[in-house]
Amino acid sequence: MRRLNRKKTLNLVKELDAFPKVPESYVETSTSGGTVSLIAFTAMALLTIMEFMVYRDTWMKYEYEVDKDFTSKLRINIDITVAMKCQYVGADVLDLAETMVASADGLVYEPVIFDLTPQQREWQRMLQLIQSRLQEEHSLQDVIFKSAFKSASTALPPREDNSLLPPDACRIHGHLYVNKVAGNFHITVGKAIPHPRGHAHLAALVSHDSYNFSHRIDHLSFGELIPGIINPLDGTEKIASDHNQMFQYFITVVPTKLHTYKISAETHQFSVTERERVINHAAGSHGVSGIFMKYDISSLMVTVTEEHMPFWQFVIRLCGIIGGIFSTTGILHGIGRFIVEIICCRFKLGSHKPVRIFSFLIIGIKEIEQLCTSKVKDFKR
Repeated sequence: MRRLNRKKTLNLVKELDAFPKVPESYVETSTSGGTVSLIAFTAMALLTIMEFMVYRDTWMKYEYEVDKDFTSKLRINIDITVAMKCQYVGADVLDLAETMVASADGLVYEPVIFDLTPQQREWQRMLQLIQSRLQEEHSLQDVIFKSAFKSASTALPPREDNSLLPPDACRIHGHLYVNKVAGNFHITVGKAIPHPRGHAHLAALVSHDSYNFSHRIDHLSFGELIPGIINPLDGTEKIASDHNQMFQYFITVVPTKLHTYKISAETHQFSVTERERVINHAAGSHGVSGIFMKYDISSLMVTVTEEHMPFWQFVIRLCGIIGGIFSTTGILHGIGRFIVEIICCRFKLGSHKPVRIFSFLIIGIKEIEQLCTSKVKDFKR
């Protein structure tokens, strides 16, 4: 009984076979079928290669949430060269209330030559070209995120010549730690001195003819310093047309967590709006000449994660490509053969001439006539 039940079960499973096996002797091959098969196999190979390239590629996923970190300090990385001597300028940061001066101990004042060497000028032109492309094609930022790694550097190369010219500029570089509130980083005439109601700059000791706030921003970033990341103001150069000129940069800082396969860091992105004007009190243009960077911290935090296609999804897409092409080409080949046979029969072309059909019809008509004649004779009898 058990053996009989097992045979019934096997027969039932055999009847459910959705993949019938046709003997090769019953399969008819044709030139058109072989051509379509060759095209199908070629398309399968090309699409498989393209799908493998997509599988190996990665993309950046952006997620947004509210930044709940209010207690940590914000790091500002600075590398700015001003066309004035170091003893004539001072740099510091004020918070939103303008009553607390951030410590500027992390900044270094280095006397340098403002004009760049040919190698440095080439570096600056390349950086400005990248900045212009980033403004036009925003997707390039993802490429920079994916290619950034800690051994890369976008810093200005050192001077390759030993010039005997005296330094005529001051390079202010280093980093500061400030509270995560809106603030104002500025470089103006005179060293800063704090007092109970804010701070002041000793500008009276500097001759007005020495004012020259032409400057070059080699690097400005917020948060952890990540070499290889190009920030919006990197490579910016401004030439002052007047001694009393004010340069303003309005910056919106967005906290960002970056997770790629090469690096993982907590940093900050920012957008900037630039403005410059000449200070002329007689014409109603009031203010203080200098370089002012007013920044504000966004309440949203962006998480940028590098992702790639899972292997199971790659296998499913590959099966869909192969099965879809195989089925579609089979259907198209069948429809094509059907149309060709109809056209050939209609116009009596090639091997599709309807000679056999007419011969069968003539034979059938003769047999019907003979049958009718015999019936009539039987009726007369």
